[in-house]
Amino acid sequence: MAGVIIAFCKMKILVINNLYPPHYVGGYELHCEQITEGLRARGHEMWVLTSDYCSTRPDVHQPHVQRVLRIHGMFGNPWLPIHKLEKLERHNNEQLRVLLKSFQPELVYCWNFSGLSKSMLFTLQYCGVPAVFAVCDHWLARSAYSDVWLRWWNGKPQSTKNRLLRSFWTATGHRRRLDSTAPTDPMEKLRFPRIYFCSNSLRDFTVAAGFAVKHGAVIYCPINTSRFQSSPKPAESPVRRLLYVGRLHEDKGVMTALRAMYVVKGKFEGTLSVYGSGTRDYEKKLHDFVRQHELPVQFFNALPPSEMPATYAEHDALLFTSEWPEPFALTPLEAMASGLPVIGTTTGGSVELFRDHKNCLTYKAGDFEDLAERILELVAERSVRVKIATLGQQEVRARFAEPVILDRVEEYLKETLQKTHA
Repeated sequence: MAGVIIAFCKMKILVINNLYPPHYVGGYELHCEQITEGLRARGHEMWVLTSDYCSTRPDVHQPHVQRVLRIHGMFGNPWLPIHKLEKLERHNNEQLRVLLKSFQPELVYCWNFSGLSKSMLFTLQYCGVPAVFAVCDHWLARSAYSDVWLRWWNGKPQSTKNRLLRSFWTATGHRRRLDSTAPTDPMEKLRFPRIYFCSNSLRDFTVAAGFAVKHGAVIYCPINTSRFQSSPKPAESPVRRLLYVGRLHEDKGVMTALRAMYVVKGKFEGTLSVYGSGTRDYEKKLHDFVRQHELPVQFFNALPPSEMPATYAEHDALLFTSEWPEPFALTPLEAMASGLPVIGTTTGGSVELFRDHKNCLTYKAGDFEDLAERILELVAERSVRVKIATLGQQEVRARFAEPVILDRVEEYLKETLQKTHA
């Protein structure tokens, strides 16, 4: 009976993330906000614990957001020596304990811990409140074991001084006292009984990194399909304007797109718009290539999310050229929801979305000649273009719309409470 009652009640949930909008650097934070605010709109009591990153900027009114955690070694924050790091670790764990006591959540919802104290995960594990982990990038697989605080206490000392200091603090009981304020346990002791990933690919990657999370669920990232209302363009409408949106970095395949534009020069009478930013050196490399080969490519700054629907509507197709195993990219979802045909790679989680000649065209990552062929095919084969744009839009709206994903998240969180009270 208790499980039935929980299934219909509203939940008290504490969300923990390294950043929270309006302060964000990428899609992970926006995804966290989207789910958190979506659950709030459904009547659940939500509280957010996040970092003070950029907290000097004017904020929107967010009384449910506590920006009190401190970031270490990321987003422009320095790497600290062990004595100063101890103070930061104590601070973050204390802020967590205070909020657990004052808010008394039924559930803790953990998101991105990059730059945050991983010792807080042990504080959560020992406090008795059930936790759910939403893993949407490689922070767990790649950075959890490299946490400076936990590695200092459990890894091979990097110097004789560190070895002697660690031995002294252990012998004098300092480490034992720390474990009640800023845990020093090795990552191997951490457990993830309730965890979900944004793709099967990311789950497999995390398992391969040595974490026992094969039982993890998969819940894809949502998009607000109501924002993208454009329809697929008719067959007689020519392909004139190609679009790239994303970071300007080697692993994103931007240069592959430019080389493909060189191959189709004289055969494709259209342009490529590139929206994004990168390092000064890499941007110069891209601009130099375009100038050298006199390509019809224009570069634009990255746009805020509010301007993306109009940008998709102004173009005829999206090039998704990523060459690294992205967990699950949102840009092609948005483009498909906007009725654009997509040409993309199947690295990482994209293989779970793309089906060649059904809802998109695919090519081998890094192969600019293959990409060039797909561009020319898209231009020439009108029926293919309409087919993949139409089916892509239908599938995205059916599988990835915000209400659909929010239902799955809500069900998973309630199921966690049911298992806890069983």
